[in-house]
Amino acid sequence: MKIRAALSLIWCVAFALGLGCKSYGPRFNPYQPASESSSALAGQGTSRKLAKLDQNAFSSIEFTNRINPEWLKAPSNFYKLGPGDIIEIEIVGTPNSMSDALVGPDGKIYYGLLPGEFVWGLTLSQTKDLLERELGKYVRVKPEMVLTLKAVGSKQVWILGNVASPGVYSLAVPMTLLEAISVAGGTIGVPGSTEDLADLQHSFVMRDGKMLSVDFERLLRKGDFTQNIYLQSGDFIYLRPAAARNVYVLGAVAQPNLVPFSGTISLVSAISSVGGTLPDAYNTHVAVIRGSLAHPEIAIVDYKAMFKGKAMDIKLEAGDLVYVPFSPYRKLELFAEQVIAQFVSTVAINEGYRAVIKGASPVGVSVPGGIYLGP
Repeated sequence: MKIRAALSLIWCVAFALGLGCKSYGPRFNPYQPASESSSALAGQGTSRKLAKLDQNAFSSIEFTNRINPEWLKAPSNFYKLGPGDIIEIEIVGTPNSMSDALVGPDGKIYYGLLPGEFVWGLTLSQTKDLLERELGKYVRVKPEMVLTLKAVGSKQVWILGNVASPGVYSLAVPMTLLEAISVAGGTIGVPGSTEDLADLQHSFVMRDGKMLSVDFERLLRKGDFTQNIYLQSGDFIYLRPAAARNVYVLGAVAQPNLVPFSGTISLVSAISSVGGTLPDAYNTHVAVIRGSLAHPEIAIVDYKAMFKGKAMDIKLEAGDLVYVPFSPYRKLELFAEQVIAQFVSTVAINEGYRAVIKGASPVGVSVPGGIYLGP
């Protein structure tokens, strides 16, 4: 025993000097003798006694991208034109001069005698001054013009999931998250009840490819306006339907996908159902992320021991996110944040694709691990 302890100490010192300390968080370690073979575990994970991940196995995660106080303030800058916008132009004192002009993909407006004026990024006032100045070069008297924003095509937000009218909405004026949900008809509820059908724990707002740490439960159920951010063009809001009871298995597995949850499912069964782990997977430190996306908790489990029958398999819950790492990681918080970012990005791409092309099959996403979520 002394020799073993000494060797363990030497290994730890060498590891610390060579690679630095790794933060894995609490480890779930339900080791016990087991006579079942690995194949039996893989095929019968839900038919044998399963261990339960208790609260002590999880670490709480605080996101680094907390809500910026500036997001709660209405934007003070004026609307700037972009491709797809339509403006109505009228020359004062000239009958029947009213006409529409589209900001083209090149960012230019083609109006009257003008060869094309670049207005992408200009306000209506700046565009008015530009058109009056340039058109004045072709007429004797400098014209006076009136410009009105008729349709918005360059600034939009996506509102999908459990709302009455999911779709893409124009963002012509400053709009809060609550206002956007209201514009989309609000969340769908249970008939004759105050209960809604949205899974607020797994709903999210994505901006520039990253999930914002908005807590939908605090916003919609508790009226906490510290979560009511102003939206920006390109924001993606997804209110996840409560009926979508799945377990998500991502990372270094053969076919990353969602696994339907129908009462009971084990970790070994879930991973086996997506083809098992890849040969180089770091399967002794598999992550199980549970709870709301805004305040997730993460547990690290030894899938390799469970698969070989050296440890008890564990019971998963609906909404769990299982991630098999490709390699060791240093900080648990950053690791969890990256996993959730991949998950949110994948859901957003697939839901957006289905919204644009009705009845379309889900899109395969090319990210580390080949994440793919089916319908």
